[in-house]
Amino acid sequence: MLMNRTCGVLLHPTSLPGAGGIGTLGNNARLFIDLLAEMGMSSWQVLPLNPAACGNSPYSAFSAFAGNPLLIDLETLVHEGDLPPQPVIDSVADDCVDFASLIPAKTRLLHSAAEAFFAAGRTSRMEDFWHFCDTTPWLHNYALFMALKQHYKGKSWHQWPASAALLTPETFEKASQELGSEIGVQKYLQWQFSRQWGHLRAYAAAQGIAIIGDIPIFVAYDSADVWANRDIFLLDGHGKPTVMAGVPPDYFSETGQLWGNPLYDWEVLARRGYDWWIERFRYLYTQFDCIRVDHFRGFEAAWHVPAGHKTAAKGSWVAGPGRQLFDTLFSALGRLPIIAEDLGVITREVEVLRDTYGFPGMKILQFAFGSGPSNSYLPHNHVKHCVIYTGTHDNDTSAGWYAALSEKERHDVDDYLDSDGTRPADDLTRAALMSVAATAIIPFQDLLGLPATARMNVPGRGDGNWEWRFSWDMIPKNLTARLRRKLELYGRCRHEAL
Repeated sequence: MLMNRTCGVLLHPTSLPGAGGIGTLGNNARLFIDLLAEMGMSSWQVLPLNPAACGNSPYSAFSAFAGNPLLIDLETLVHEGDLPPQPVIDSVADDCVDFASLIPAKTRLLHSAAEAFFAAGRTSRMEDFWHFCDTTPWLHNYALFMALKQHYKGKSWHQWPASAALLTPETFEKASQELGSEIGVQKYLQWQFSRQWGHLRAYAAAQGIAIIGDIPIFVAYDSADVWANRDIFLLDGHGKPTVMAGVPPDYFSETGQLWGNPLYDWEVLARRGYDWWIERFRYLYTQFDCIRVDHFRGFEAAWHVPAGHKTAAKGSWVAGPGRQLFDTLFSALGRLPIIAEDLGVITREVEVLRDTYGFPGMKILQFAFGSGPSNSYLPHNHVKHCVIYTGTHDNDTSAGWYAALSEKERHDVDDYLDSDGTRPADDLTRAALMSVAATAIIPFQDLLGLPATARMNVPGRGDGNWEWRFSWDMIPKNLTARLRRKLELYGRCRHEAL
């Protein structure tokens, strides 16, 4: 799919419209897929689907494997008999995701659905649930982790008593028995998520729409992944990180960015044949047709900041697994369709790693202006084997970005794009579609021409992110026909690409 001339749309499912306070995997997701197909699009790119943790960010999750229960469609649970008709989530806005109100309200309904499911006894659905439990290797550790987290009032696992934080086989078995009821609820939620996502992906495939997923290279410290696999991370004897992930000072930040994620012990992983990574990729490719690998450069070398530092200013680059990891992955799983997130300052070594496996990199049009004609993000410098975006989830909308530019900067953009500046999102979208890049991905906000209020995420801001949702009445009546004509003009319409 990455070699043909195609176009896709970037939209996280939480941003879909509908009642219930958050986008779900239900009927509105199918209607969105229908819309993409009518436009002639080839793909739908989403952010990580994992259960969001810190700041409700999908890039900081309680598990690198599990799905976010908030995406479960309640109407489907009603249809299956696990909820009564017209379940109500009180006091939750539908024009944005109000996580503070949504999470407790929807969690109560999801628990009620699980209780009704188990109360029904042995059914064909129960048989399917048991099969899911028996064939999902990561499931029990995750369910136990979430049950313990609830038991300890949401505290991070390193704040639990040592008997729970640093489990032995004996205490693992004891906790599994004592928390059996909540573990069952957590497994039910993952079963429902898996079924609903599987049905949605099959629907997308039937409409000719591929799904592009997203894999953050690092995982959250407060996650089932670190708690249950401490030996593959650089932790001390008490389970605390000895180093933290980030990036060094650069043009954008004098102190760098301190992300705080634990870093991998690649020597241990190499001795184990990179088994955890193989299973992670194996599972994700049951969910997606292609995966964008976030912070791809971390596989070549990662910035290690000693624990306790308040900024990322003092750290060091430490070599990653490089080709050894990808050779092992390909040997186990075959060739993998991957988009390498290679933004920022990238070394020659990272480019060689990317190009060795033929992974396309990313070009962002919002980064293209202000540094002269040699800027690699300018369309005339693009190469075929790359993915062009107007912006990403971390960028402002294109209309918001343009509005924030100085008058001279806007003039330079208009001059390059031969535009009058009245519809900057359309201008950048047209430039992306005209690019020689094989794949173009446009954030849905830019297709709608929305201002900065529709921005998904502001990096470094602690709250107010990931909340944007669209409504069907935002879509102009002529958008579908207009976009399809554009895709036809620039050779990206799906029926031409297949």
